[in-house]
This record gives sequence, structure tokens and C-alpha cells, in this order.
Amino acid sequence: MKNRRFKPLIYSAIALAVVWIVALTVFYLAEHSKVTVEKLEAFMNANDLSQLSAADRARVLNQFGDMINELSADERMKWRQQEAWRKWFKAMTDAEKSQFIDKTLPTGFKQMLDAFSQLPPDQRKKIVDNAVNNLKQGGANGGGNNGPQLSPELEQRVRQIGLTELYSQSSPQTKADLAPLLNQVETQIQNGKMH
Repeated sequence: MKNRRFKPLIYSAIALAVVWIVALTVFYLAEHSKVTVEKLEAFMNANDLSQLSAADRARVLNQFGDMINELSADERMKWRQQEAWRKWFKAMTDAEKSQFIDKTLPTGFKQMLDAFSQLPPDQRKKIVDNAVNNLKQGGANGGGNNGPQLSPELEQRVRQIGLTELYSQSSPQTKADLAPLLNQVETQIQNGKMH
């Protein structure tokens, strides 16, 4: 009779232990499969683009884009400050650069818009004011942009992706906050200061 009373308790304890083991395993796997800047660097070091066939290059660049899209906003910013990605980008053909931009920029813009919209209004205004001033002082390339040089076609593609993401993914408040910056970009384009 005592065994019958404890049987459900034993089964419950075993079930609880199994649930915890599964949860810890999932957590461990998720944490170790998370993409980091260090994993991206290791991936780049393990794959020399100049030594790969066209099919292998396409596969590696596709995988590289997927990894970048998995980065958190902070990790992505940290990655953009590294020099290694610029070397890889420079080694890409224009067609590969275009595919890479199409694959990674929407996610990057969405992360940037999400981060911007979460800032307090005074910080958003300060960021927009600084960006407008940078554009007024230095044009398209003088505002502290340390990214790679792009062909006029790729620059246009980047602007198109950015505007598409802005208008499709951001809140009305974010659009209103960014209006002065967009006006300055439009003025610069009209004055021929931007390609």
C-alpha cells in the first residue's frame, strides 16, 4: 500500500529530472551555437576566398551572411569595427558584394532602427542632430564613415534597402525623429554631394 502512494511521486520526480536535463541541454546547445565576433573571425580565417572555386565561394559567402544576420546588435557593431571583414568585402566581386548587401543589410537596418527607437527622445534627437551636422560638414564620405568604398550602384542599393527598412519596419515616431536626417540626405543628393 505504501508503494502505491509513492509511485506517482517517484514518476513525477523522474519526469521533472528529465525536463530539467532536456532544458539544460537545449540551453547549453543554444549558448554554444550562438554566433560571436570571434566565431566570425575564425570562419574568415578558415576560408580564404581567393583559394575557393566559384561554387565554394558562393556557399561560404552565403554561410557568412547567415552568421552575420545571427549576430546581436552589439556583436554586429563590434564586428563592424574589425578590419578583417573589410578585407573579405574587398576580395568580393561586385556581384558578390551586391548579394552580401542584400542578405545582411535589412537585418542590420532593422536592428539599428529597433535600437534607435528604444532610446530616450533626447538621445534620439542628439544622434540625429550629430548625423545632420556630419552630413553638412563632410558630405557622404566625410561624416566619419569608415566602411568600405562602394560603387555608385551599390551605394544606391544601400540607400534603397535603408529607406525600405525605415518605411516598412519603423514606428511613426522613429520616422518623425529621423525626418531631419532624411531631409539633409535628400538635399545632399540634389546638390550632387552624394552619388
